[in-house]
Amino acid sequence: MADRPGAPPRAWQRMLSGRRLDLLDPSPLDVEIIDIAHGLARVARWNGQTSGDHAFSVAQHSLLVEAIFRRIVPAASPEAQLAALLHDAPEYVIGDMISPFKSVVGGGYKSCEERLQHAIHLRFGLPAAIAQGLKKDIKRADQIAAYFEATELAGFSVQEATQYFGRPRGLSADGLDLAPQPAKRVQKAFVDRFQAIEVMRRE
Repeated sequence: MADRPGAPPRAWQRMLSGRRLDLLDPSPLDVEIIDIAHGLARVARWNGQTSGDHAFSVAQHSLLVEAIFRRIVPAASPEAQLAALLHDAPEYVIGDMISPFKSVVGGGYKSCEERLQHAIHLRFGLPAAIAQGLKKDIKRADQIAAYFEATELAGFSVQEATQYFGRPRGLSADGLDLAPQPAKRVQKAFVDRFQAIEVMRRE
């Protein structure tokens, strides 16, 4: 919807929870897990160019990355697991921009994404910027997930996927959920996993 002529550009998003999140200056107080889960469950990975009756959503990708992260870092703390689950959380507001388009758009998208990620982390008691070692491990899990998604769902050949994402070593897709699921089911699974991690954090 276009802004009213003469009105200042709107830089906030109204959430179904009632929160109003300002993209220029996002407040942790306006971040709710129910909004994140709802949004991510309805944002399609790969611009929707995946096989199956449903889109493979960013919420399902986030669950996949967190599951892979636990495989490659079995001693990961609950905080690290939460950081992995929330690694793409800003996309509940700004959508999933495919890497080729990010290259075209440039730094403006990245700075907006970083502001949102910092607010999300602070909302849930994580450092605004996570440690480089943890960031690297999550990125590795993300790349492994992308490889499996690319070859199983998005029509990439093994050669193409290996070129862009690297071929996973010592890790197969066995036991990983790569079947695209309905939005409401994935939304619930995302919230359930978040709550399970929060229980561990309180123990």
